[in-house]
Amino acid sequence: MNITDVRVRKINDEGKMKAVVSITFDDEFVVHDIKIIDGQNGLFIAMPSRKMGEGDFRDIAHPLVSETRNKIKDAIFAEYEKVLAEKESEAAESTEPEAEVTDEAASPEEDTEA
Repeated sequence: MNITDVRVRKINDEGKMKAVVSITFDDEFVVHDIKIIDGQNGLFIAMPSRKMGEGDFRDIAHPLVSETRNKIKDAIFAEYEKVLAEKESEAAESTEPEAEVTDEAASPEEDTEA
């Protein structure tokens, strides 16, 4: 099974949940609501889950093999880092001062008096 698409749906700058991601396998199967969480030991992914009773959560979908989990995690983190870099680049561009335009460059006037 190949990962054919990773989409970062929402990014949070504050709080422990940093992003919500969707991942597509073989252009045929998608899993939504995978969360990127900032935990005590760094970032990790949390598969989509449902609350069951007294604060217990149960995964709705999850990989059965750790190799598959790592493959999913690596693809998600790569896309997350790419989106963060693009976001930082856009923020840097929007804070750069615009070049000053002189009167001569803005509207060159020709001498029409004879």
